[in-house]
Amino acid sequence: MADEGDWIRVASRADIKPDVVLASLLGDDSIVLTEFEGRVYAISDTCTHEFALLSGGFLDGHEIECPLHQARFDVCTGRCLEGPATQDLEAFEVKIEGDDVYVRKQK
Repeated sequence: MADEGDWIRVASRADIKPDVVLASLLGDDSIVLTEFEGRVYAISDTCTHEFALLSGGFLDGHEIECPLHQARFDVCTGRCLEGPATQDLEAFEVKIEGDDVYVRKQK
């Protein structure tokens, strides 16, 4: 298993597009990748309210809405914007090398 500081390849850059969410794995963690204003972001794929997968939700600009109870989160920071969720999502560092997208947990 990868060390917390290790970068893990999670996708091809060509697979990540604006206004689309891409589900991936960071080790054992489910994550969501998306592009907003030319930059790729990665956050946890699991809503902090009822543990629904956000990759099945709705993306509007930099906000993702949970498909279960419509909690909203900022895809750039993981911040909870609207309840019923009250906890932020984990956000991950992203780097691009060629066509490879790498993610790691923030220290």
